[in-house]
Amino acid sequence: MNTPNKLTVGRIIATPFFMAAMLIQFPFHYTVALVLFIAASLTDMIDGKMARKYNLVTDFGKFLDPLADKMLTTAAFLGFICMFAGTGFCWQVTVITFIVLFREFMVSSLRLVAVTAGGKVIAANMWGKCKTVSQMVGIILALFAYALIDDFGVTGIANVCNVVIIVLFWLSAALCVISGWIYLKGGKEFLGAAK
Repeated sequence: MNTPNKLTVGRIIATPFFMAAMLIQFPFHYTVALVLFIAASLTDMIDGKMARKYNLVTDFGKFLDPLADKMLTTAAFLGFICMFAGTGFCWQVTVITFIVLFREFMVSSLRLVAVTAGGKVIAANMWGKCKTVSQMVGIILALFAYALIDDFGVTGIANVCNVVIIVLFWLSAALCVISGWIYLKGGKEFLGAAK
């Protein structure tokens, strides 16, 4: 296994630790979750650049890298449902999480059909990458806000932070829909070939 693929596997391994830090109450747990998420997100940037620069792109990496992203970001959105429970924003986070999961299952299924029916691995496109970046930025800002509020006791910013977080999450949900539609249009040939 080459180094970019090891970084991708590392991101997958980090995901349950990130989610535990997000949800289990201990001192500075949001800060720990934030650091873990940033570190895992950086591996996403590094593994792709390294694979392209040193000609280490593999079908395994093309398939596993977006899957690792999905695991990390959906873990965060599921955690935010718990974090926003009891607030007026909980239903919105739940709907956004549904949109994210629906899109991810659809695109993953399309990728499996493409490999099975046509022997082709569908790599992430620009819209998919924009979707992932928007999710990661929104999640980092949300975790940073919660670290400020809960870990460091900054007061008076919770309502503004929640509104900003929800706006960023809706933006990433819109990019989920757009990128999912583009993947679906691009994969029509494989859907027709599936038996």
